[in-house]
This record gives sequence, structure tokens and C-alpha cells, in this order.
Amino acid sequence: MRNRAEYQEEAVLAALDELERRGESLPDAAALRAELLPIVEQQRQQQLLREREKVQAAAEQNPAEPAVAEGPALYSPGTIVLFSMLPMSMMIGGGVLLGMNLFRLGRKRALLGLVLFIIVYMLVVSNVLAWAMLQGLNPYVAIVLFNVPAVLAYLLWFWPRYVRTTTYRSRSLIPPIVICFLVVWGLQKAMPYIIKQQPKEVQMQMEQMMKQ
Repeated sequence: MRNRAEYQEEAVLAALDELERRGESLPDAAALRAELLPIVEQQRQQQLLREREKVQAAAEQNPAEPAVAEGPALYSPGTIVLFSMLPMSMMIGGGVLLGMNLFRLGRKRALLGLVLFIIVYMLVVSNVLAWAMLQGLNPYVAIVLFNVPAVLAYLLWFWPRYVRTTTYRSRSLIPPIVICFLVVWGLQKAMPYIIKQQPKEVQMQMEQMMKQ
């Protein structure tokens, strides 16, 4: 092939391929291929390297924004358990947090069911434990027994059926802490009335527990 030095190596290989398709061949075609193929391959690798460097430089100039965690902002099951077992909030605190989750997810019927559950639970279980305390049950054990079934209902019934998500962002603990203080304040205001509604024996035990 004459004047091949005037052409790029890849163009020379393309010309050789075209001649072969036409049924023509050059005496030194094989030698040319053996000479030019390594050069062409090296040029391709250099081109790929330059493109990668351009992409990397562009990425450094325009860094991507940090990925935002997907899913709604919810109180985690662990937070619900914690605020259900704290003496200052008990199962009401965990129920409030779970209710806020349901409200954020738009599960209004489930929220209504949760409110009804808490009301009925408090009426029934408080009376059962009041009777048990008359039989000699330790008040501190009664508090634990009051909270644990409610926590199990939150985690094993309401969460899997109505929250139904494993992808969420954990919400801040500051709002529930404020809510707990408000609940404690409300209970302190309502406690004299609650004590008066209990039998005299239970009243005495509750008053002793509060003094401790």
C-alpha cells in the first residue's frame, strides 16, 4: 500500500479489511496487520483513559448532592418501646408516637382504631390491675404488666398491619420528649381524681408509691 504513512493506523487497517472484502490482497498485508494492530490497540486504550479522566474531572467540578434517605419520617419501633416503658409516659407515650406515625402515613382509620384500643385497654387493664393490687400485687410489677401487653400490641399488631414499611427516616426525639413532659403534667393534674376513683386499699398503695 503506497503512502500509508500519510494515514492513521486505524484507517490503514480499515483499508486492508475493505480490500479483503473485495477479494483483493496485498503481498505484505499480514505484516502490515501485525505491525499496526498493537499500535491501534494502544491508541484505543489511551483514548479510553482520556475519556475516564474527563468524566472524573467533570465529577470533581460538579459533585453530586448527597443522597436523601428514602421513605417517610417515622418514630422507630425502638423509640415506641422506650416511650411506652418510661415511668413518665408509660404505654400512652408509645401509643402517641405510633399514632403520629399513622397520621403521617394517612392511615386515619387505623389511627381511630389505635385511639379506641388505648381507651378500652386503659379502662379494662387498669381495673384488672387494681383488683390484683388488692390481692397483694406489687405496684411496680403492676406498672410493668400494664405496659408490656400494650407494647406487644403496638409492635405485633398495629405496626405490621398499618405502618407496613421497612424504609423510613427516624424522626427526632425532641418532640416526644416534650410530649412526655406534657403527659406527665397532665397526669399530675389528674392523679388526685384518679386516686379518688379507686378503692381505699388501692388509694393507700398508690399514695405510698407516689411518696416513694
